[in-house]
Amino acid sequence: MARAGLTAERVTAAGAELADEVGLDRVTMSQVARRLGVKDASLYAHVRGLEDLRGRIALLAADEKTIRIAEATSGLAGKDALVAYANAWREYALTCPGRYTATQAPIRIDPELAAKAPGPRRAIELTYGMLRGYGLAEPDLTDAVRLLRSTFHGFVALEAAGGFAHERSPQRSWIRALDALHTLLEHWPPSREGDSA
Repeated sequence: MARAGLTAERVTAAGAELADEVGLDRVTMSQVARRLGVKDASLYAHVRGLEDLRGRIALLAADEKTIRIAEATSGLAGKDALVAYANAWREYALTCPGRYTATQAPIRIDPELAAKAPGPRRAIELTYGMLRGYGLAEPDLTDAVRLLRSTFHGFVALEAAGGFAHERSPQRSWIRALDALHTLLEHWPPSREGDSA
């Protein structure tokens, strides 16, 4: 029988908090149970196991990150939207590292839960909408999305790991990287024959 007050949402939130503290790959069901003050077995009335919990954390994080990006970019276009989008992404990655990892890791997510989750769909809509402001259409939209994701993720992963040892501040490099991305998006190279595939 499920413990009163314990829900899948509470279990997921506890798992997400732990992921930020110790890293997503180090979260265990026992740790989550201890955090909630219950026995391990109580959790299984709400989540099917560690893989299911990680999938739920990924969906929670995708929703949180998307809300932050949507709020930051509301009413903006062009470079202003790009900078606000990127800054919201970076801030989430650095302040919620375990949750952020869940949004980037190859985690198996229950298809029923994924179908009901607004975060991933809204993230795609926001990203493509921002890039359409640069006049991009497919297949360039997909290529530009991959470029942005690679740049943002690569930068924050290196920053979080202490990979920028040079005396120049990461913040200054971040600003210049966004300047460069904006210039590239404004002058996106024309598609070549065969690029539609």
